[in-house]
Amino acid sequence: MKRLIIVAMLLPAITSAQNAWVDQAYIQWCFSQAQPDGGLSACVGKAAGACQTAPGNDTTIGMAQCIQAETQVWDTFLNEQYQLRISELSEQSPGLSDQLRNAQRAWISFRDAECALTYSIWSGGTIRTIIAANCMLTETAERAVELRDLGKME
Repeated sequence: MKRLIIVAMLLPAITSAQNAWVDQAYIQWCFSQAQPDGGLSACVGKAAGACQTAPGNDTTIGMAQCIQAETQVWDTFLNEQYQLRISELSEQSPGLSDQLRNAQRAWISFRDAECALTYSIWSGGTIRTIIAANCMLTETAERAVELRDLGKME
């Protein structure tokens, strides 16, 4: 049900995302440079911001499309890191990979609930679509870095 709410709130962005384009190389650089102690916030959303300068992307729908496009890139990184960590942990102990799988499922539920709440709080206007899309972007980017650094003792 929560996924349905999230999809419904982002539907305008999903239905006509052909205008949205983000610089994947910049997002890759952001991901590689991100520090788990908050250095991520300086670059997350910059690619979506650049996308929003394109003709037609300065509307609510256009902005949401751009944020969604950046989120999709971060989601790819997140899934790659998840698969790497699952593989590494299963070599150490099958129980560890099961724990990560459970943690990831719980995180998805949290992210969806958190962003649905954000959407509901801002129900008085169209800005809610942008704020909720930004919630998905930020949560996804942060989790991608968390998974990348999982188990590192630095």
